[in-house]
Amino acid sequence: MSKPLSSGKVAAAIRDLPGWRHKSDAIEKTFKFGSFPEAFSFMVRVAFEAEAMGHHPDWTNVYNSVSVRLSTHDAGSKVTGKDVELARRVQKISWVG
Repeated sequence: MSKPLSSGKVAAAIRDLPGWRHKSDAIEKTFKFGSFPEAFSFMVRVAFEAEAMGHHPDWTNVYNSVSVRLSTHDAGSKVTGKDVELARRVQKISWVG
């Protein structure tokens, strides 16, 4: 079972992740792409990273927008180090900020 991070540790961890915010026991960000195919290709790339980690995002896609929300279910749906690591990987994949 993963251990939840304190609010202070979450804030420190996402400081270097532009646009990510800590809200309602999760970290989240919305990415805006130039088109639906760009948004979808981003999701496919993230899916491979998430699967490799065994840690999957809650996300939605509407046309060119992808909203990503990360929390760890086996930690009471709180933010853990797994979420921060996946956010870092997601951020590296993104070409829109």
